[in-house]
Amino acid sequence: MAEAEAEVKMESAAAAVEGGLGDAELKKKTSYRYWVRGGMADAAPRAVPQKLTEEEVVANANGNGKGMGVGSAWNQAGTWEEKVLSSWAWSRVKELLPSVEPVELEDGTARVKEVTSCSGDASMVMVRQRKRIGYTFEIEMKYAMDVGAGEERREIEGKMKVPEACYGELDDLELEVTVSAKDVKDSAKRTKVKQTLTKMFLPRIRRKLEEFEAELKER
Repeated sequence: MAEAEAEVKMESAAAAVEGGLGDAELKKKTSYRYWVRGGMADAAPRAVPQKLTEEEVVANANGNGKGMGVGSAWNQAGTWEEKVLSSWAWSRVKELLPSVEPVELEDGTARVKEVTSCSGDASMVMVRQRKRIGYTFEIEMKYAMDVGAGEERREIEGKMKVPEACYGELDDLELEVTVSAKDVKDSAKRTKVKQTLTKMFLPRIRRKLEEFEAELKER
């Protein structure tokens, strides 16, 4: 109804101009506001839908259309968008850390056997067309170590923990290593093994987390 009434008012205004009515008289006959140029009323043309080309459809679907910001298709201005990446990040950390290069000891080797726990959050935030990523994790691992020689050679397991891993702060990374007194009875040797594992595993774990951060940036 509103659209039909607007068309009637436009036609009334056009007829009034063609009939020579002045502005004052025209205002009495209709409430339609118009611009007169050269004695003729100019009405704004109706917007006509334009069909997108195949190239434009593909560009928009890929987020590469002109004027589009970084982020989802609905957020072309790139004003604010948050994407939770925790699930993917936990899985990726659990895949990467067991591939840490083994540590060579005096009488054997030690390796990361598995990641038993990875908790925390990881996300990507889009602010004013700028992507910002971040994560904070607590990571617990199990290591396996060969000890002894000959027939007495055996494999023992222990625990390692990264109490806090944060994006951009890997230089401050810490590693806590646990060596069981049941497995290494001599306290002096136990302390030495713990110090050796901490010193040698820490830079290897840091490099893997740097690799993880590089992948996170591309998400």
